[in-house]
Amino acid sequence: MKTKRTLIAVMILSMALLTACSTKKSADNSATSLDDLYQQENQVFADHEDVWNKVFGMMDKSTADPNGNYADYLADTIESGKEAFTDEELKTLTDDIETIRNLEEQIAEMENENAASDTTGQENNAENVSPFKNFSGLDFDGNPVDESLFSGNAVTVLNFWFTGCKPCVAELPKLNELNDAIKSMGGEVVGINTETFDGNEAAIQEASAILESQGAKYRNLSIDSASDAGKYASDIMAFPTTILVDRNGNIVGDPLLGGIDNQDNYDALMKQIQSVIDADSSNK
Repeated sequence: MKTKRTLIAVMILSMALLTACSTKKSADNSATSLDDLYQQENQVFADHEDVWNKVFGMMDKSTADPNGNYADYLADTIESGKEAFTDEELKTLTDDIETIRNLEEQIAEMENENAASDTTGQENNAENVSPFKNFSGLDFDGNPVDESLFSGNAVTVLNFWFTGCKPCVAELPKLNELNDAIKSMGGEVVGINTETFDGNEAAIQEASAILESQGAKYRNLSIDSASDAGKYASDIMAFPTTILVDRNGNIVGDPLLGGIDNQDNYDALMKQIQSVIDADSSNK
């Protein structure tokens, strides 16, 4: 996804967590204003939590394009499942989307101004097409991890999640099952919990406890929020999100939105994994 959103967690059931999900580090006025706009947008979801949770639950089945205009994405998702809403709920959603559309226009304008005044990030992106080319991080035991994480596997399944996301936690046992299934095929599942960025020890301990409670033993990592991988993760707008990375550090295919405890999602992901492994074998 190429949206510049900062961790708008659209699949959580506790909308109060939304206001704690910004990872913007700049202290200048423009960054502060952007954060204000994000907060306003988050508050729209929080004000009508129940009906928006219905929408977010439809996203893994929606055919709407998540890479386009965010308000249009929400509207298309609602339209595809409008029979699930009452007339009153549809009116609430329609009004909220117009508010979101207005906020998105302001956000886009401000981001364009920021981009015009700072070309450094664009130059870096030109040099590193994939955010995982110069990867580094620490696993939850404090062991360093680098790009050899990817080069050592035919395919690496990266799962982005956070502790307060109930759908994220619900799929952890299935992710562990997936990791066991693909090990012999040359694959590995790796979790990146977005609350553990920058070595946040309290968040790491909390995430570790949840992983243990769910029987999830595969590796989870803490990464630098300012790194290319950290910025990529901070742009994700739906959780959980799962992507595939080949041994060269390139993202393969489209992100999978929603949990793989849904059998259709699991089967679709396994098909993608097999495709990447087959391609890797043919290149040897």
